[in-house]
Amino acid sequence: MGRLFGTDGIRGIANADLSTERADAIGRAAVRVLAPLRRGRFAVGRDPRISGDLLEAALTAGICSAGADVLHLGVLPTPAVAYLARILEVHAGIVISASHNPV
Repeated sequence: MGRLFGTDGIRGIANADLSTERADAIGRAAVRVLAPLRRGRFAVGRDPRISGDLLEAALTAGICSAGADVLHLGVLPTPAVAYLARILEVHAGIVISASHNPV
């Protein structure tokens, strides 16, 4: 596996480079970094790819295990998640997407 974090976010092959364990750890880390002193709220959206359900469940588990809440936004484009994160006043909006891949 190469570098996981890049300028366009976190990249990796679902259930290989980007495993459920890693998605869980990313969720826990997000809470520690973005909402360390109070109960956090995170909005999670995704694209319709099959791997989205698996990664969303693992990411959500990590966020919740660190003591924060998750608002599941469902399948939405990235700009919609950014907009809703602001309107809903959450600590962060997270998008699970492989928009750079054709399928």
